[in-house]
Amino acid sequence: MPEPNYAVELTPPDIEPYRAGNTGIDYVTTFDSGVPGPHVLVTAVTHGNEICGAIALDLLFRAGLRPRQGKLTLAFDNVAAYHSFDRRVPTGSRFVDEDFNRLWAPATLDGERQSTELARARALRPIVDAADFLLDIHSMQYATAPLMLAGILDRSLALARRVGIPELIMCDAGHAAGPRMRDYGGFGDPASDKTALLIEAVATDVMLRFLIAVGTLSRDDARPLGGPNFDAHPRQRIIQVTEAVTITGEIFEFVQDFRGLEVLPQKGTLIGRDDGREVRTPYDDCVLIMPSRRLVKGQTAVRLGRYVA
Repeated sequence: MPEPNYAVELTPPDIEPYRAGNTGIDYVTTFDSGVPGPHVLVTAVTHGNEICGAIALDLLFRAGLRPRQGKLTLAFDNVAAYHSFDRRVPTGSRFVDEDFNRLWAPATLDGERQSTELARARALRPIVDAADFLLDIHSMQYATAPLMLAGILDRSLALARRVGIPELIMCDAGHAAGPRMRDYGGFGDPASDKTALLIEAVATDVMLRFLIAVGTLSRDDARPLGGPNFDAHPRQRIIQVTEAVTITGEIFEFVQDFRGLEVLPQKGTLIGRDDGREVRTPYDDCVLIMPSRRLVKGQTAVRLGRYVA
């Protein structure tokens, strides 16, 4: 598939002022309220071309807000990829060597493989281990409706509902290529209380609503930074992902230029071919979620789901 062709209307902020931080890990800063409470982690640029998270964290830093309770850690993840961002080729800086957000299995982190992203994930691992709540900020390839990715645990879905935006919540188990940071460790353990969300777009308002929901900020603290969705109260809808289409062949092709969130009404509708093998919808009213333009063997081509609420 051709690379998306769109203008970049946002300006990546200079994150160099945040390099030193105060944790001993570059680009990671922790604010401690001195009051008992949860350790909340907000991360940006997990993918180096998804600059909205950097904008949101930069805004929070410059506003000088501090947690009312517990700790708040702000982290820029894949800074090497972010520093290579070029608005003329906006997808080219997603990562340097490999996808940072497919590395979060202990066997991978503890293994012998080396890459730019693995080195950074290993450096950040103690911070992720220490967090009680995580919000990982991403953005879509296309201007489609934003999605909150809540994983498969009830407590994550409940937190997404407390945040209250965006309208769409997606519940899925991730990718065959490897676990996401939001699924790592206690975040994906039914027996743990740790809870993580991943947001695709509407970065600042979701970040503020998330920090209110977990008790880090009050509504009055956050309101001066709020944008058009800060006071929104949509009727949230849930998309249950039933399968991720993992590419098994050398050539995967979609039959149409799908952009995401298309609802295909008829079971058996052809959506693509994987080395000639037809890929069809498994049921009526199938929702296509984030069809990829990085169609590589072993990666997810598209996720299939249905509205359940």
